[in-house]
Amino acid sequence: MTSKVNDLIRDLLGIGTVHQHRLLASLLVVLGLWLLRRIVLRIVGGRYDDVRVRYQWRKSSTYVAVVIGVLLIGRIWFEGFHSLSTFLGLLSAGLAIALQTPVMNFAGWIFLLWRRPFEVGDRIEIGTDRGDVIDLRIFMFTMMEIGNWVDADQSTGRVIHVPNGRIFSLTVANYSKGFQYIWDELAVPITFESDWKKAKDILRRIALKNDVSAEAGERVREAADRYLIYYRKLTPIVYTAVRENGVELTIRYLTEPRRRRGAREAIWEDVLDAFAEHQDIAFAYPTIRRYVNSAEGKPGAGGPPPPQPAE
Repeated sequence: MTSKVNDLIRDLLGIGTVHQHRLLASLLVVLGLWLLRRIVLRIVGGRYDDVRVRYQWRKSSTYVAVVIGVLLIGRIWFEGFHSLSTFLGLLSAGLAIALQTPVMNFAGWIFLLWRRPFEVGDRIEIGTDRGDVIDLRIFMFTMMEIGNWVDADQSTGRVIHVPNGRIFSLTVANYSKGFQYIWDELAVPITFESDWKKAKDILRRIALKNDVSAEAGERVREAADRYLIYYRKLTPIVYTAVRENGVELTIRYLTEPRRRRGAREAIWEDVLDAFAEHQDIAFAYPTIRRYVNSAEGKPGAGGPPPPQPAE
């Protein structure tokens, strides 16, 4: 019966008996690996409720099944390659010549799994692209874009697919690993006539109200075991500078990458409320003003003479 079926397939499709056996064995390998993967994922799904754990098992099982399938099917169809090392050597050499870009992306995937410069869930910047990593595959990784035309590192809603090979040629910045906090600066311009010392003291108190240096200090100590990260001061600070239209007071403070916009909003609202209570502090903005030094300047710099004491 089997020989008759083989003869029928050979007559209809032109496939010899040997190739029929190889094709059947390949289908059985694919089916077996698919069933095994489904069983593993069902067991994992019953034991873990964490979405990240399920995702990692799903991706890892796919990679393992693909690699095992390629090796088994390769041994079925290429019987001359009795040595696994010979088969892998010839396969890699052929891929390197014919598929240079995919091989580069595959090497990038291996590097991502080995060195882990970032993982799924991290916020990164690679080249000019920024976003949260939402998927990692053999030839590319996917990010949910942030920034661009949207202010303060908020999501744009666009999904970016980046080839893995770009990690070898572009700088990768990770917002989530290592220190896990970022420094942000908020410039508050006030007029020259304002009491800048009082304004600076108000801004310092507002910054300390939103201080996260205690939590950041723990992160620095943890990161110091792996990286040479050292800060003498993590508490907020206010810097003073003179600009064309007034005195610029800059608040430098720590915040979590995904809470940057909320932190800026909280500080600005406190600044607006505080400055509204003081008549001697006013915001500076671009304007045109007529200034007569002889009438308004200082006496020692070409201005009007100081008033004489009454006799």
